[in-house]
Amino acid sequence: MRIQLMLLGCIALTGCKALVPPNVASDQAMEASTFASEIAIEQVPSVLSIDHLSSMRLVGSDFVLENTLDDNDAYARHAISYRSNGLKISGILNIPKGKGPFPLLIFNHGYIDPTVYTRGRGLKREQDYMARHGFAVLHTDYRGHRESDPSPDTREIYDAGFEYAMDSMNAIYAIRAAALPTIDTKRIGMLGHSLGGGVTLNVLTSHPELVSAAVLYAPVHSDAWENFVRWRKERPEGDRTVAALGTREGNPSAWDSLSSLSRLREIKTPVLLFHGTNDKDVPIAWSEFLHEKLTSFGKKSTYVVYEGEGHEYAGQWQDFMRTSGKFLSVHLAQ
Repeated sequence: MRIQLMLLGCIALTGCKALVPPNVASDQAMEASTFASEIAIEQVPSVLSIDHLSSMRLVGSDFVLENTLDDNDAYARHAISYRSNGLKISGILNIPKGKGPFPLLIFNHGYIDPTVYTRGRGLKREQDYMARHGFAVLHTDYRGHRESDPSPDTREIYDAGFEYAMDSMNAIYAIRAAALPTIDTKRIGMLGHSLGGGVTLNVLTSHPELVSAAVLYAPVHSDAWENFVRWRKERPEGDRTVAALGTREGNPSAWDSLSSLSRLREIKTPVLLFHGTNDKDVPIAWSEFLHEKLTSFGKKSTYVVYEGEGHEYAGQWQDFMRTSGKFLSVHLAQ
């Protein structure tokens, strides 16, 4: 109470900083830290909203280099695992040869049926290219894939990739805690393809301070309803999404809460966005919509369209990688 009265007095008086005990700031910081540590660790979001994701306590830990999968002239490829709010998550980490520390890229892959998924699958060409150009690359498998623990969520409600976003963000916290001398975890970029683009948007809008640059490669829609409707038939039998949330028309607030679209204003990270005109999986109109929204909010968004390219690039893939590499190098420069 005494400290509170003194602080209130300072609001009305000038030049009274000397009246505040010197340990007040540290005490307040300690109280904030204690409060944060008392927040329950959720393995799945208890509330399906991007706002809740932004306030969740995220704990990435127990990062392990399990074994070396490949050791070539440019980089070593490692099988890795870590803990994401207690769940074991597998993946791969490519560490370049030479003098580090190297900036870190987190890769978020698109949808692949977990029954056929293999460790590190989904962006292997991109993993190789970036490692050969001086980036450490961590590709998370997400929960429920390969050697990762399954999701404990039993609600059968579409979560717009929130759990995968948790695993992607906790990969950052886990590798930071590991303090590998060859990796500079103060310089972090992110690349997401398709569904992984949606995961990346969840990260950028819920925890905008985590990464310094992001590449979105044919990303899904920032409106969760559009994604749900397009791939609704792929939802498992017994799905309760509409029963729980309704439709966008009937319950717009629920779908706004589930969508990164509702927090695009929070983005601090420069975004490089790609889409092909012949993409049969994700409509190019979705990226056009996203770029227009980001631009209208004054965000740094660069949009590249590849004529004739599909969902995964062929003839213009080298240009895609050169452009992405240059963009990331600029924004992750020391």
